[in-house]
Amino acid sequence: MAIDTGEMLKETPLPESLDLSWLKSSADWGIKAKPGKRGLTLDEINVGPYGEVPSEAHDLTMRPRGAVARAGVPRVGYTLPKNDVWASNATLLYEEAVQRQWSSATDIPWETLEELPDDIELAMSQLCTFLTEVEFIAGDTPAQWLPSISNEHYEIKLYLASQIMDEARHLDVFRKRALANGGGLMSGGPGSGLRSIIGARDFSEMSAIMHIIGEGFIQTLFRSGELLSHNEVEKRMFRLAVQDESRHVSFGVMHLKHILETEPERREEIHSYLDSGEEIFAGTGVTATGGSIESLAILLGGGRDKMDEGLRILLAVRKRQVNEYMHRLKVAGLGDRRARMSNQFSPFLDPD
Repeated sequence: MAIDTGEMLKETPLPESLDLSWLKSSADWGIKAKPGKRGLTLDEINVGPYGEVPSEAHDLTMRPRGAVARAGVPRVGYTLPKNDVWASNATLLYEEAVQRQWSSATDIPWETLEELPDDIELAMSQLCTFLTEVEFIAGDTPAQWLPSISNEHYEIKLYLASQIMDEARHLDVFRKRALANGGGLMSGGPGSGLRSIIGARDFSEMSAIMHIIGEGFIQTLFRSGELLSHNEVEKRMFRLAVQDESRHVSFGVMHLKHILETEPERREEIHSYLDSGEEIFAGTGVTATGGSIESLAILLGGGRDKMDEGLRILLAVRKRQVNEYMHRLKVAGLGDRRARMSNQFSPFLDPD
């Protein structure tokens, strides 16, 4: 049905006066953001005064960075200064996340999935149940910090939003795998470690425990996906998930690096967060509980009757997890962590 705009105007009273004061050109008039080699990215639009990132957000309103301030606008309640949330690679990670989105419905060859031995199918279903639970927390946690981050620091808000989308896709794909071949969802985990992540009271505490340790360990596990997989569906699932997980870990490393460079007095504070994080993950094998250690041994060994071999491989994965964790800390500027690492982790460290 066509809309008769003439009739609408007859019935709609026009305002008595219009305010066109906004038409005055600002001092920034004529500054143009130009596409670079990767297109018109966030780095390209951070031009001139629009690229000046304040350390503090003083008006605490919803005003976008660079927009003209307006009197009488209510505060939203943003509380976090730049230093508490910043990472220099956030713009790059956001652009990569946008460009490398994938669909669990169409990018996984579900049609090729064939029946597996019962022990293998049940083990994969248990692992995917655990991973689904993990990815819920990995999405919920950054989401709760978004309302505290100012629009002045929009790069971080955009990156965290992309991480939430990544985690949604991960919990989606692992749930689908658990249900796609007859195994179904299995036992949930105890939840205490995951609760510690979402219960962090400081952004850097959250990032140290979740990005540096938790997601770092999961990244290593996904990189071992070729050993865990028994078909192309599972291989593709882990390959796609690990490229997302790598962004999350990279954000955490650069955030930690920023904190240590700009606020060196927080060094012991960061160590205390890592102390807590290592304690959380020390007793969980390869970040897995509630049957998931056993399921990993079955998958890695190739069956219930080969669990001894699977456990040996699992220890090799654990060694890789710990050494990659130490490498992340060294890149961030916390190489002295080696001397005070948990005795549950330190035996796996390669010689310095």
